[in-house]
Amino acid sequence: MKEEALALVRGMSDPGQALNRLREYLQAFVLRSFHESEAFRPLAFVGGTALRFLHNLPRFSEDLDFSLVSAEGYEGREWMAKVKRDLTLAGFSPEVTWNDRKVVHTGWVRLAGLLHDAGLSAMPMEKLAIKVEIDTRPPAGACCERRVVTRSLTFLLQHYDLPSLLAGKLHAAITRKYAKGRDWYDLVWYLSPRPPVEPNLALLQNALDQTQGVGRYDAQSWPELVRERLARLNLQAVGDDVAPLLERPQEAALLTRENLEGLLLDEEPQFKKSATGGRRFGLLGRCSRCRAADQSTGKSGEL
Repeated sequence: MKEEALALVRGMSDPGQALNRLREYLQAFVLRSFHESEAFRPLAFVGGTALRFLHNLPRFSEDLDFSLVSAEGYEGREWMAKVKRDLTLAGFSPEVTWNDRKVVHTGWVRLAGLLHDAGLSAMPMEKLAIKVEIDTRPPAGACCERRVVTRSLTFLLQHYDLPSLLAGKLHAAITRKYAKGRDWYDLVWYLSPRPPVEPNLALLQNALDQTQGVGRYDAQSWPELVRERLARLNLQAVGDDVAPLLERPQEAALLTRENLEGLLLDEEPQFKKSATGGRRFGLLGRCSRCRAADQSTGKSGEL
């Protein structure tokens, strides 16, 4: 398995793209290990890496993000311990840690020596790290789907559907304290197709209420909320931030105020409706497989 990972990047002329490919292989490795642990019964795959694995987003991602949709069968520490065993058997030298003291449980997978073996670092013990985050109290309103995915390895994923993933991205763009280029590139990817993706407004409303206070923001006004945030952005910095993660780094030049304003103007008339009307979810409704977890306690440390 280690040799398979190294073979993916052998001969690549761009070290940044080689790093992206190597990290993505290891993300797939972790996802397959989770699949074998049946983690995708209580978990749903979310975030930018989910967009890439499920919808071929032309942007690499750094973390693995999940939402807990059923408390039954949740064994985060055991899943991460299996990841460590699997990586060791595959020839890697893993360090795996786990912290479940907060609502968002966080794990790290660090691999020493791999970057050096791949010719991407002069330091023999420099580590390649992957962060795993599980939100144990996600906002209600998401809908889940299941799909078999092959990306170097093959595994079954439970994941948020595309409207729910868009709701999460809108929430990040509107509320994140420090702008990340990936949020704005992903919004261009979401909003540019015709017909556009319609966000899950129930989920977006619940997310805004959960993090910003009930009633402070109205999800149906998301184009206006995004536009207000856009007005304060340094778009040159935003583009520079995301360019190293793009399959085609030159696409960062698309992140201009004119382009983003145009997409938002196109979207605004289509979403002038209540967050609780015209959708298949009530404000607090979820599909049968997507139930919010309500407890989060535990310990941290290396596995």
